[in-house]
Amino acid sequence: MASVLVVEDDQFVRSALIRHLTDASHTVRSVGTALEALREVAHFRFDVVILDLGLPDLDGAEALKMLRGITDVPVIIATARDDETEIVRLLNDGADDYLTKPFSVEHLSARMAAVLRRAGAGGGGESPTSSVLRVGGLAIDPLRRQASLDGTALDLTRREFDLLAFLAGRPGLVVPRKELLSEVWQQSYGDDQTIDVHLSWLRRKLGETAAKPRYLHTLRGVGVKLEPPR
Repeated sequence: MASVLVVEDDQFVRSALIRHLTDASHTVRSVGTALEALREVAHFRFDVVILDLGLPDLDGAEALKMLRGITDVPVIIATARDDETEIVRLLNDGADDYLTKPFSVEHLSARMAAVLRRAGAGGGGESPTSSVLRVGGLAIDPLRRQASLDGTALDLTRREFDLLAFLAGRPGLVVPRKELLSEVWQQSYGDDQTIDVHLSWLRRKLGETAAKPRYLHTLRGVGVKLEPPR
């Protein structure tokens, strides 16, 4: 079952969601503010976040952007707002799905199941071939979603893996940031900081830094390339 973070300030709605998700055998943590949500995702790994927009400290739309800066966890927006323009904007800003309040627990379950299936199948950047991609001491298996460095398994988030696999499929080539956003994040536009944050996390797991790169090389104003150490 899934690990779920519920971000909802209405205590009645929050309790109902916790009860339903727990009854469905999910592991649930819950908070009532955006800042608490950011702390939670920074310290715990979740399979999905259910995010209310009407939070007391920060609008959920802004919270979504901040979440996307630090995690690729699937986010389902739970909102009383039904403006189509805003819903499209939220999806473009990184939401995986949305529900308009009031909604039934059955509807929530179905949306959660669909989002989790998509997350399990992997995002952009996954190669259709079963061949293991090798770049120097890196080995990336797109179908099994496993990666190792010099024989040691790497503990990567879904987005970190997608980013590494996409670059490994183009070794030595400079990939523009716009292409990374389109293919890995499935966004036509976005904040470069999102890429920089994930590159920083990935470098740390590869045992390198931006100042002393081994595999990941950033060309300022151009893009990113993955190549074996020289």
